[in-house]
This record gives sequence, structure tokens and C-alpha cells, in this order.
Amino acid sequence: LKRKNTKRVPSFRKLLRTSKIKLDNKLKNKQYKQQSAAKKYRKEQKKLRQAVRDAVCRKPVPLEEYKKKQVGKSEKREEEEEEDALPLDMMDEDDLKLMEDLAQKASFLTRDLSSNEPVHIKKRKHESVIDRYEKMPRRMQTEPEKELIHLLPIKDKGGIIPQTMEKPVLNVAQDEEEEDTEEMEVAEDSNEEPLLVLTPEEMTAQRRRKLQERKIHIAALASAILSDPENNVKKLKELRAMLMEQDPNVAVIVRKLVMVSLMEIFKDIAPSYKIRPLTEAEKATKVKKETQKLREFEEGLVSQYKFYLENLEQTIKDWKQRKLKKSNVISLKAYKGLAEIAVKCLCELLVALPHFNFHNNIIVLIVPLMNDTSKMISELCFEAIKKLFKQDKLGFASLGVVKVISGLVKGRNYDVRPEVLKVFLHLRIKEVELKKDSEDIAPKKKFMTYKEKRRNLSRMQRKWKKAEEKLERELLEAEASESKEKKLKLHTETLNIVFLTYFRILKKAQKSPLLPAVLEGLAKFAHLINVEFFDDLLIVLHSLIASGGLTYRETLHCILSAFHILSGQGDVLNIDPMKFYTHLYKTLFSLHAGGTNDDIGIVLQCLDVMLAKRRKQVSQQRALAFIKRLSTLALHVLPNSSIGILATNRVLMHTFPKMDLLLDNESQGSGVYLPELDEPEHCNAQNTALWELHLLQRHYHPIVQKFAAHLIVGAPAEGSGALSPDLSRRPATELFETYSMKGMTFNPPVASVTPRRKDTFSQMDSFLNEELHERLQQHISETAIHKPLDFAKHLKESSLS
Repeated sequence: LKRKNTKRVPSFRKLLRTSKIKLDNKLKNKQYKQQSAAKKYRKEQKKLRQAVRDAVCRKPVPLEEYKKKQVGKSEKREEEEEEDALPLDMMDEDDLKLMEDLAQKASFLTRDLSSNEPVHIKKRKHESVIDRYEKMPRRMQTEPEKELIHLLPIKDKGGIIPQTMEKPVLNVAQDEEEEDTEEMEVAEDSNEEPLLVLTPEEMTAQRRRKLQERKIHIAALASAILSDPENNVKKLKELRAMLMEQDPNVAVIVRKLVMVSLMEIFKDIAPSYKIRPLTEAEKATKVKKETQKLREFEEGLVSQYKFYLENLEQTIKDWKQRKLKKSNVISLKAYKGLAEIAVKCLCELLVALPHFNFHNNIIVLIVPLMNDTSKMISELCFEAIKKLFKQDKLGFASLGVVKVISGLVKGRNYDVRPEVLKVFLHLRIKEVELKKDSEDIAPKKKFMTYKEKRRNLSRMQRKWKKAEEKLERELLEAEASESKEKKLKLHTETLNIVFLTYFRILKKAQKSPLLPAVLEGLAKFAHLINVEFFDDLLIVLHSLIASGGLTYRETLHCILSAFHILSGQGDVLNIDPMKFYTHLYKTLFSLHAGGTNDDIGIVLQCLDVMLAKRRKQVSQQRALAFIKRLSTLALHVLPNSSIGILATNRVLMHTFPKMDLLLDNESQGSGVYLPELDEPEHCNAQNTALWELHLLQRHYHPIVQKFAAHLIVGAPAEGSGALSPDLSRRPATELFETYSMKGMTFNPPVASVTPRRKDTFSQMDSFLNEELHERLQQHISETAIHKPLDFAKHLKESSLS
């Protein structure tokens, strides 16, 4: 029978529960014991060799030499005859015969000391076991005893034959001794022979050859693991060992290649579930071979994945601390490249394996790097978090990231980059997406119709089928409602943490650079805030605007946040946000064709929420004032902003009645229009006209011309003055993005002017074309748009005359 091996290898869970310091101490104790055993063995060998040398030098000389008398030999040595002290003539024949018999039986002087055979054939009865053992020759044990494994015995006619085999044991002491001798030999060889000096070409060729060998080795290991992960999971350890490459010529490149290779391998072989540790009861239970094999694969995979993440973390820490290893294989400059690759691998694993083990550990590593001084590393982390938010449907991963970000902002006393809070804008927390996700998750079951049942089933079968379908419907509804409730619970907890972070900054750090990001986030999620906080939040936003310490962009975000609050659950509140209308009306003229042109998109969102969606709460005077000021603003911005503003004016003309007053020259009521007044209710906008539309009709951009001509005739929905469906059905914000001029090119491109004939005026035509082009380029940075076209028209008329 097999002897049961009582010493068991520690399991993976025990290793996880054991601290790193304890594991290091165990490893050091084990190495110390091995070294002590090897040292002791070498001392014994040295003493044995010394004893053998002493024995050879001092060989004992026998006092007497006896030889058996041989029959048939007549010759005798003369030396033996001289040494005989007792003459044989004086002895009796019986005594002589007795002496000869005793001489034949004497064994102490005549037998070979190296033989192990018993001296006498017949054992004496009074001879004890201890005496027999003491009479056995001594032999020094020059080699350690080999451990035997007892196998099943074999029975034959002669009896039972025991079977054993040697257990393969690694002789650490002998290996260390061989390594020491090899090192000594190498040192002697190096002392004897000088090192060869290689030329730069030879060094380059040698480096290329080594690098090619490492690449082939990495590819072979990766292919073997991917082809059969369950059987070749141990090769992950061999591949991970290459992260400690010691050759300084190829160390950096090899480590980068191994990092990326392991990352791709883990992405491919990781299962679609989280591997949990087994309980004691599950370990004690007997399972099938396939189940046991799967468990071993999962344990090995989790172990190697953990060590790999620790290696990546240590690489980043070494770079952050600017710390060199003792080996000095890699320079400090190369550590930055290794750290960037490590961050890339962590970001890929964060997005690709949100369900797998140690995902929260990766989040804890990635989130602080969003605030790193290195622009490349911070952008990598931003993009990874954004992707994770966009693809996270349930919300587990998003909740973990939001918790870590909130703790980071609070722990650093709000001294973080604004982009850290801007990632909250990519959270998938919207009512529409929540409903959509619940519908996607809820399983769909197709049931039989009444006609199909009547045609294919009997009465009893229809009765049973009806009961089964009722039960299945109840199960499906319970499953769908459970998943929806679970998702809503996660989203609610996530939003609570987001709002807690926002409110802390509004309360304690109003002058922080994080304020724009906070206001932008409130503008997006304001409709999800609890109604109890609406009054306090509106007061805070108004006080921020009234303080005068905000920029125009921050003011726009405050206004947008306030109206998002009032457009959702705030409809039930009886609040007149006239002061926010006044702030927006005052802020409009802060925008122009320069750097503020991109903020027109926020203005268009504000106008949509403030005027179009709240048309019942907006007075006619307010609407007229906004249309007039927006038309004036359209002259000072780039074409895409002009298109968005005119599209908004078109919506306002359709939404509010009597807007055609601005298309008539006659005054309506008393008073004079006051364009410099910041109160939209009291500027008397009904006594002015939209003369700006006539200037925009001569704009160089064709779409602006179309919108201006459409508004001049009253913005009809049908007829000759109507817009095409592709322009009339698209919202203002979409038109603003479509006709953007971020590439510093005309959108759509302006057709070049071709000369009508080649005559004496060809030089004048070329001069006019060049002058027209220069004036058009200069127009982009100027506030007046119509001047270049007027100038070109004037030049052409003068040339013709």
C-alpha cells in the first residue's frame, strides 16, 4: 500500500491569508536550513578526506603474518622458521594437530575487515544481538539516505516480494556546491583569460540575437498557454519570471513584451465569472477528476494573476519613488517607459475584466493616477474610466470607482485636477437608459396563442398549458423586477456619493478650480436630486452668480443647473426664476467669434430649457427681448454659432405667438427700445425690428443665408420660403456641431471664383480674387461679417465702371 504523505503543500487560500512578511520569513528559514545542511555535509566530507589521507600516510605494519599450510607445497620460508619460538620437535602430535586446527579457525587476523559476512557458520546460542551488531564492521555514511516509496508488493511461488522505488529529491546542497565550483571555475577562467572587447556592430548583432531568442520564447509560452490553458497554467509562472530579466542589453524591451503578453493572455483565458475561494466543507468533499482539475486551474490562474498585478504595482511604485533596484539593470529613465506600459496593462484589464477577481484593487491603483503630473498617464486613466462607465450596465464597477474618487477628493482636501470630477459626466445614470437596460435584461418568452392551443392541444393539455404559462409569467416578472430593483439601488447609491462630493465642494471650496466641473455635473444630474434640496441649491447657485467671482462659462453652468432642477421634479415648485433669465440675458454679449465661440453650445441648451420647454411660464416681452438679442449676437460669432442661434429663433417664432412684430417697422405701444438695458422685461423689444436678418442674408455661408431668408418671411413651415427637412428637423445643438469650423476651414467649402473671359481685365480680376480671399480669411476673427462682401461688391462695381 502507498504510504500517505502527511506533509501537504499549503493551499492557495492559505497563501492568500498569509501575510507577505510571513511568507518571506518562511522562505528565508527554508533557505537557511538548506545552507546549514549543505555546510554540515561539506564539513563531514572534508573530515572524511582528511582521515583517508592520514590513514594512507600512517599505514600500520602487521606484527605477525600467518599463512595456511597448503598441501602439496614443499617449500617453506626461512624467515618463518627463524621466527618460530617453540620447536615443533618438542610438541606431541596431538598438540600439533590441535594448533593447526585452531590456526585454520582463527579469523581476527586472517579475515578481510571489509567483508560483511559472518565469521562462523554456526551461531553461538549465548551470543546476543548487541554483540553481533558490535562485531559488524563500521562504515561511514558518505551520502544521505534516499527516501523510498513503498509500492504494492508482488506475490509469486516463492512468497511476497516487496516493491520500492526511490523518491526523487532535489539535493539542494549538492546543487549549491556544484554552482559554487562552477563559479570558482568561471572566476579562474576569467582571471586566466582576458575578456574579449566587442565592436559596436558585434554588440548590436549580439543584442538583436538575444532579443530574437527572448521573443521566440515568449511566443512559444503564450501559444502553449492559449492552446490548452488548463494543462499549461504552470507556464504562466515561467512567463512571469521573465519580468525579472537581468540582461541589461534587453531587459527593458523584454519586460515590456512580457507585460503586454501576460495582459492579453489573462484577457483571453479569464472566465466570465469571479472565482471564489473554496470552503473547508467543499475541500473535504470528494469530487470528480474533471472538477478537481478545474479547481486546480482556477487556483493557479488567480494566484498568477495576483502576482502579475503585484509586479505591475511595484513597477509603478519604483517609478514614482525614483528608486533603483540593487541589481541596477534598468536605469531611472527606462523606469518611466516601464511604468507607462504597466499603466496601459492595468487600464486594459480594468475595462476588459470588470467581473473578475482583484478588480477593486485595480481601481484603487488607477484612480489616483488620474491626478498624476504626467499627461500621458493621466489621459490613459481618464479614458479607461470613461470606457468603464459607458459599458457598465449594472453599476457595480461604477459604484466602486465613484467611491474611490470621492475618497481621493476628500483626502487631498479638494486639491485635485478638474478632470477627476469630469469623469462623473460619463456615468450611465439616466431614466431612459435605466428602462432600456431593464428591458434588455428581462428575458422574453413567447407564449402560444389561443388559436394555436385550440388547434394543437386537447382540453386537458390546454388546462395544464395555461397553468404553466401563468407560472412562467410570474417567474419572469419576479426576475425582471429583481434585476431592475437591484440596478436602481446601485444607481441611487452611486448618485448619492456623487452629490455628496458636489455639495462638499459647494459648501467648503467655492473658490476651488473644481467648481466648473461641479456646476457642469449638477447641470446633468440635477433632475435626479431629491426635491428637499431644491430650495437650498437654488439659493446657493444664485449667490454664486451674484457674487461676481464666476467666469461667464461658470455662470452659464449655474443657470443650466438651476433650470434642469426646475424642469424635472421642480415643476411642482412655485418658483419664479426671473433672476436667472436676467443673468443669461446679461451674459449673452460676453460671447464672440474668439475663444468663447465653443460655449455657444451651452447657451443653446439653456435657451431650450428656459424658453422652449417653459413656454407657459415665459411672457411675450421676455421672448421678444431674447430673440432680438440673439439676432444681434449672430453677427458677432462664427457661422456654426450663427446657424444654431437662427435655428433657436425659428423655434421661438413657432412657439410664441405675435413674434412677427419684430418683422414690422411700426412701433407697438409706448417706449423706445433700450438695447443696453439688462432687464429683458423692460427693454421695450416690441418697438424694434430684426434688421440683422438683412445683413445675415448676405453672409458668405450658404446655410446662414438660407436661415436668414427663411426668418425674414416669417419662418413658414410650407411653401417657397420653407426650409428643407434636413435643416428644419434637426435641433440647434446638432446643427452647431455639424457645421463646426474647428479645422479652420469653411464648412461647407466656398467655391473658387473663375474668370468669365480672358481679356485686358484678367489682371484686375486676379487682383480682385486675391483681395476677396484675404478679406474673407480676416472675417473669421472680426466681429462684423458683412463688410468683406460689401467691399468685394464695391470693388467689382468700380472695376466694371
